[in-house]
Amino acid sequence: MLRKLGILFAAVGIVVGGATLTSSAHAQEGVKITDDAGIFKEFGEKAGLVKIMDDFMINLLKDPRTKPFFENSDQKRVKEQLVDQFCFILNGPCEYKGAKMKPIHANLNINRENFNALVEQLQVAMDKNNVPFRAQNKLLAILAPMHRDIVTK
Repeated sequence: MLRKLGILFAAVGIVVGGATLTSSAHAQEGVKITDDAGIFKEFGEKAGLVKIMDDFMINLLKDPRTKPFFENSDQKRVKEQLVDQFCFILNGPCEYKGAKMKPIHANLNINRENFNALVEQLQVAMDKNNVPFRAQNKLLAILAPMHRDIVTK
């Protein structure tokens, strides 16, 4: 039951832009998103993020709501970029040099259902890798404002 509430909370927060911590632009401009020094460790540091992203990509490719957006992509590069981006915003020692969210997603016709499915699959990957629920919710709150740059339909 708690897991379902967490997914619902995350999906609602993303759809309505519920997080107020900061915007995705700050992450891309080099501003650390969280000052929680321990959260990076709760994700298993960079090695943990790599495992999470490996599972996340498998989940995305299995889910018919997200598969079309990832099956023909450079999956290795996408995972590497996500690891760096998450590492950076979780106050890890990484630098995110990837593309800005809005231009890279502009022509993909991503709707709310697709985006919420992605959030669900991220939570499944984090659960599988034993990321504490509190840490998951912190990350989802940080990522929530990105929906404005990713959902285009």
